[in-house]
Amino acid sequence: MKIATFNINGIKARIEALTQWLDEAQPDVALLQEIKSVDEGFPREHFEDLGWQVETHGQKGFNGVAILSKLPLEDVTRGLPGDTDDEQARWIEATVVGEQAVRLCGLYLPNGNPAPGPKYDYKLAWMRRLETRARLLLADEMPAIMAGDYNVIPQAEDAAKPAAWTEDALYLPQTRAAFRRILNLGFTDAFRTRHPGAGHYSFWDYQAGAWQRNNGIRIDHLLLTPQAADLLEEVAIDRDIRGRDKPSDHVPVWVRLAC
Repeated sequence: MKIATFNINGIKARIEALTQWLDEAQPDVALLQEIKSVDEGFPREHFEDLGWQVETHGQKGFNGVAILSKLPLEDVTRGLPGDTDDEQARWIEATVVGEQAVRLCGLYLPNGNPAPGPKYDYKLAWMRRLETRARLLLADEMPAIMAGDYNVIPQAEDAAKPAAWTEDALYLPQTRAAFRRILNLGFTDAFRTRHPGAGHYSFWDYQAGAWQRNNGIRIDHLLLTPQAADLLEEVAIDRDIRGRDKPSDHVPVWVRLAC
Protein backbone atom coordinates (compact mmCIF):
# COMPACT_ATOMS: atom_id res chain seq x y z
CA MET A 1 0.00 0.00 0.00
CA LYS A 2 1.48 3.32 -1.09
CA ILE A 3 0.38 6.31 0.99
CA ALA A 4 1.37 9.88 0.16
CA THR A 5 0.98 13.29 1.75
CA PHE A 6 0.92 16.40 -0.43
CA ASN A 7 0.23 20.05 0.45
CA ILE A 8 -1.12 21.14 -2.91
CA ASN A 9 -1.60 24.85 -2.09
CA GLY A 10 -5.00 25.18 -3.76
CA ILE A 11 -6.92 22.43 -5.53
CA LYS A 12 -8.21 24.73 -8.26
CA ALA A 13 -4.77 26.09 -9.05
CA ARG A 14 -3.12 22.69 -8.87
CA ILE A 15 -5.68 20.25 -10.31
CA GLU A 16 -3.70 19.53 -13.48
CA ALA A 17 -0.38 19.17 -11.65
CA LEU A 18 -2.00 16.94 -9.02
CA THR A 19 -3.69 14.76 -11.62
CA GLN A 20 -0.40 14.31 -13.51
CA TRP A 21 1.46 13.35 -10.35
CA LEU A 22 -1.27 10.89 -9.28
CA ASP A 23 -1.11 9.23 -12.70
CA GLU A 24 2.68 8.93 -12.56
CA ALA A 25 3.20 8.04 -8.90
CA GLN A 26 0.18 5.74 -8.54
CA PRO A 27 -0.36 6.05 -4.79
CA ASP A 28 -3.17 4.01 -3.29
CA VAL A 29 -4.03 6.90 -1.00
CA ALA A 30 -3.17 10.61 -1.16
CA LEU A 31 -3.65 12.84 1.87
CA LEU A 32 -3.97 16.44 0.70
CA GLN A 33 -3.56 19.71 2.60
CA GLU A 34 -4.42 23.32 1.82
CA ILE A 35 -7.13 22.45 -0.66
CA LYS A 36 -8.44 26.00 -0.05
CA SER A 37 -11.97 25.03 -0.97
CA VAL A 38 -15.29 24.34 0.68
CA ASP A 39 -16.48 20.75 0.32
CA GLU A 40 -19.00 21.71 -2.35
CA GLY A 41 -16.31 23.45 -4.42
CA PHE A 42 -13.88 20.53 -4.50
CA PRO A 43 -13.71 18.97 -8.01
CA ARG A 44 -14.96 15.65 -6.70
CA GLU A 45 -16.32 14.38 -10.01
CA HIS A 46 -12.97 14.89 -11.74
CA PHE A 47 -11.23 12.54 -9.34
CA GLU A 48 -14.13 10.11 -8.99
CA ASP A 49 -14.11 9.68 -12.77
CA LEU A 50 -10.47 8.63 -12.44
CA GLY A 51 -11.37 5.97 -9.87
CA TRP A 52 -10.70 7.83 -6.62
CA GLN A 53 -12.90 7.81 -3.56
CA VAL A 54 -12.96 11.40 -2.31
CA GLU A 55 -13.39 12.64 1.26
CA THR A 56 -12.94 16.31 2.15
CA HIS A 57 -12.96 18.63 5.12
CA GLY A 58 -12.94 22.02 3.47
CA GLN A 59 -12.91 25.67 4.35
CA LYS A 60 -13.40 28.71 2.16
CA GLY A 61 -10.21 30.32 0.89
CA PHE A 62 -7.62 28.61 3.09
CA ASN A 63 -6.77 25.46 5.05
CA GLY A 64 -8.78 22.34 4.11
CA VAL A 65 -7.73 18.70 3.96
CA ALA A 66 -8.81 15.76 1.82
CA ILE A 67 -8.28 12.07 1.20
CA LEU A 68 -8.15 10.48 -2.26
CA SER A 69 -8.16 6.70 -2.18
CA LYS A 70 -8.22 3.86 -4.68
CA LEU A 71 -9.01 1.52 -1.79
CA PRO A 72 -12.18 1.47 0.33
CA LEU A 73 -12.40 4.02 3.13
CA GLU A 74 -14.36 3.44 6.31
CA ASP A 75 -15.18 5.41 9.48
CA VAL A 76 -14.30 8.86 8.12
CA THR A 77 -14.13 11.59 10.76
CA ARG A 78 -13.37 15.29 10.46
CA GLY A 79 -11.81 17.73 12.90
CA LEU A 80 -9.14 17.17 15.55
CA PRO A 81 -10.87 16.37 18.86
CA GLY A 82 -10.37 18.51 21.93
CA ASP A 83 -11.77 21.94 21.03
CA THR A 84 -15.38 22.25 19.91
CA ASP A 85 -14.83 25.94 19.11
CA ASP A 86 -12.07 25.25 16.57
CA GLU A 87 -13.58 25.88 13.13
CA GLN A 88 -10.37 25.56 11.12
CA ALA A 89 -10.38 22.58 8.71
CA ARG A 90 -7.06 20.92 9.52
CA TRP A 91 -7.76 17.25 10.29
CA ILE A 92 -9.39 14.28 8.55
CA GLU A 93 -9.02 10.59 9.29
CA ALA A 94 -10.30 7.31 7.94
CA THR A 95 -9.55 3.61 7.88
CA VAL A 96 -8.23 2.41 4.53
CA VAL A 97 -8.87 -1.24 3.81
CA GLY A 98 -6.22 -3.14 1.84
CA GLU A 99 -4.79 -6.51 2.75
CA GLN A 100 -4.72 -5.03 6.24
CA ALA A 101 -6.66 -2.08 7.63
CA VAL A 102 -4.67 1.09 8.36
CA ARG A 103 -5.92 4.18 10.17
CA LEU A 104 -4.88 7.29 8.26
CA CYS A 105 -4.87 10.79 9.76
CA GLY A 106 -4.31 13.69 7.37
CA LEU A 107 -3.32 16.93 9.06
CA TYR A 108 -2.40 20.52 8.33
CA LEU A 109 -0.78 21.81 11.50
CA PRO A 110 -1.00 25.58 12.12
CA ASN A 111 1.90 27.72 10.96
CA GLY A 112 1.98 29.76 14.16
CA ASN A 113 3.59 32.96 12.92
CA PRO A 114 4.05 35.59 14.13
CA ALA A 115 5.47 34.21 17.35
CA PRO A 116 4.94 34.97 20.12
CA GLY A 117 1.28 35.80 19.76
CA PRO A 118 -2.21 34.31 19.48
CA LYS A 119 -1.38 32.33 16.34
CA TYR A 120 1.55 30.67 18.07
CA ASP A 121 -0.55 29.95 21.14
CA TYR A 122 -3.07 28.25 18.83
CA LYS A 123 -0.30 26.18 17.23
CA LEU A 124 0.96 24.88 20.57
CA ALA A 125 -2.58 24.18 21.79
CA TRP A 126 -3.27 22.29 18.57
CA MET A 127 -0.14 20.22 19.09
CA ARG A 128 -1.28 19.34 22.61
CA ARG A 129 -4.56 18.09 21.13
CA LEU A 130 -2.56 16.18 18.52
CA GLU A 131 -0.56 14.51 21.28
CA THR A 132 -3.79 13.40 22.94
CA ARG A 133 -5.07 11.90 19.69
CA ALA A 134 -1.68 10.25 19.12
CA ARG A 135 -1.89 8.51 22.51
CA LEU A 136 -5.29 7.07 21.59
CA LEU A 137 -4.00 5.83 18.24
CA LEU A 138 -1.20 4.01 20.02
CA ALA A 139 -3.64 2.50 22.49
CA ASP A 140 -5.67 1.05 19.59
CA GLU A 141 -2.63 -1.05 18.62
CA MET A 142 -3.47 -1.05 14.92
CA PRO A 143 -1.32 0.28 12.07
CA ALA A 144 -1.85 4.03 11.91
CA ILE A 145 -0.17 7.00 10.24
CA MET A 146 -0.42 10.70 11.05
CA ALA A 147 0.71 12.42 7.87
CA GLY A 148 0.69 15.91 6.49
CA ASP A 149 2.17 19.37 6.60
CA TYR A 150 3.31 19.67 10.21
CA ASN A 151 4.85 23.14 9.84
CA VAL A 152 7.65 21.82 12.06
CA ILE A 153 11.36 21.75 11.24
CA PRO A 154 12.40 18.97 13.64
CA GLN A 155 16.18 19.43 13.59
CA ALA A 156 18.86 21.69 12.13
CA GLU A 157 19.56 19.16 9.38
CA ASP A 158 15.98 19.63 8.16
CA ALA A 159 16.73 23.14 6.90
CA ALA A 160 19.27 24.29 4.35
CA LYS A 161 19.88 27.44 6.45
CA PRO A 162 18.76 26.66 10.01
CA ALA A 163 20.07 29.97 11.34
CA ALA A 164 17.47 31.78 9.23
CA TRP A 165 14.66 30.03 11.11
CA THR A 166 15.67 30.53 14.74
CA GLU A 167 12.89 33.09 15.40
CA ASP A 168 10.29 31.33 13.27
CA ALA A 169 7.36 29.39 14.74
CA LEU A 170 8.33 26.35 12.67
CA TYR A 171 11.67 26.01 14.46
CA LEU A 172 11.24 27.56 17.90
CA PRO A 173 12.33 25.28 20.76
CA GLN A 174 8.76 24.92 22.05
CA THR A 175 7.62 23.73 18.61
CA ARG A 176 10.35 21.16 18.27
CA ALA A 177 9.83 19.96 21.84
CA ALA A 178 6.11 19.44 21.19
CA PHE A 179 6.96 17.42 18.07
CA ARG A 180 9.49 15.32 20.00
CA ARG A 181 6.96 14.59 22.71
CA ILE A 182 4.73 13.00 20.09
CA LEU A 183 7.60 11.04 18.54
CA ASN A 184 8.73 9.85 21.94
CA LEU A 185 5.33 8.29 22.62
CA GLY A 186 6.43 5.56 20.22
CA PHE A 187 5.98 6.99 16.72
CA THR A 188 8.49 6.63 13.89
CA ASP A 189 9.43 9.48 11.55
CA ALA A 190 9.21 7.30 8.45
CA PHE A 191 11.50 9.34 6.22
CA ARG A 192 14.37 9.43 8.71
CA THR A 193 14.41 5.64 9.04
CA ARG A 194 15.80 5.39 5.51
CA HIS A 195 17.27 8.84 4.77
CA PRO A 196 19.50 10.28 7.52
CA GLY A 197 21.50 13.45 7.21
CA ALA A 198 21.02 16.88 5.65
CA GLY A 199 19.81 17.91 2.21
CA HIS A 200 16.32 16.36 2.24
CA TYR A 201 13.53 18.92 1.91
CA SER A 202 9.81 18.96 1.13
CA PHE A 203 9.18 22.73 0.88
CA TRP A 204 10.85 25.55 -1.02
CA ASP A 205 9.46 29.08 -0.80
CA TYR A 206 8.36 30.80 -3.99
CA GLN A 207 10.53 33.81 -3.11
CA ALA A 208 14.24 34.58 -3.56
CA GLY A 209 14.97 31.62 -5.83
CA ALA A 210 14.66 29.14 -2.99
CA TRP A 211 14.07 26.19 -5.33
CA GLN A 212 16.92 27.10 -7.64
CA ARG A 213 19.25 27.51 -4.64
CA ASN A 214 17.89 24.38 -2.92
CA ASN A 215 17.11 26.55 0.10
CA GLY A 216 14.46 24.20 1.46
CA ILE A 217 13.06 22.78 4.67
CA ARG A 218 11.56 19.41 5.61
CA ILE A 219 8.16 20.04 7.20
CA ASP A 220 5.95 17.33 5.63
CA HIS A 221 6.11 14.22 7.78
CA LEU A 222 4.61 10.75 8.10
CA LEU A 223 4.60 9.48 11.68
CA LEU A 224 3.94 5.76 12.06
CA THR A 225 2.69 3.76 15.02
CA PRO A 226 4.87 0.72 15.85
CA GLN A 227 2.42 -1.55 14.01
CA ALA A 228 2.70 0.60 10.87
CA ALA A 229 6.48 0.94 11.22
CA ASP A 230 6.77 -2.85 11.21
CA LEU A 231 5.19 -2.80 7.73
CA LEU A 232 7.41 -0.05 6.28
CA GLU A 233 9.08 -1.03 2.99
CA GLU A 234 9.99 2.25 1.31
CA VAL A 235 9.78 6.01 1.81
CA ALA A 236 10.73 8.91 -0.44
CA ILE A 237 10.24 12.57 -1.34
CA ASP A 238 9.18 13.32 -4.93
CA ARG A 239 11.27 16.48 -5.02
CA ASP A 240 11.37 16.91 -8.81
CA ILE A 241 7.69 17.88 -8.81
CA ARG A 242 8.76 21.29 -7.46
CA GLY A 243 10.52 22.12 -10.72
CA ARG A 244 7.44 21.67 -12.90
CA ASP A 245 5.04 24.26 -14.28
CA LYS A 246 2.83 26.00 -11.68
CA PRO A 247 4.01 23.84 -8.77
CA SER A 248 2.95 23.87 -5.16
CA ASP A 249 5.66 25.11 -2.82
CA HIS A 250 5.50 21.62 -1.24
CA VAL A 251 6.20 18.25 -2.84
CA PRO A 252 4.75 14.79 -2.09
CA VAL A 253 6.26 12.53 0.54
CA TRP A 254 5.19 8.88 0.54
CA VAL A 255 5.60 5.53 2.20
CA ARG A 256 4.97 2.00 1.00
CA LEU A 257 3.66 -0.49 3.55
CA ALA A 258 3.59 -4.27 3.23
CA CYS A 259 -0.18 -4.49 3.42
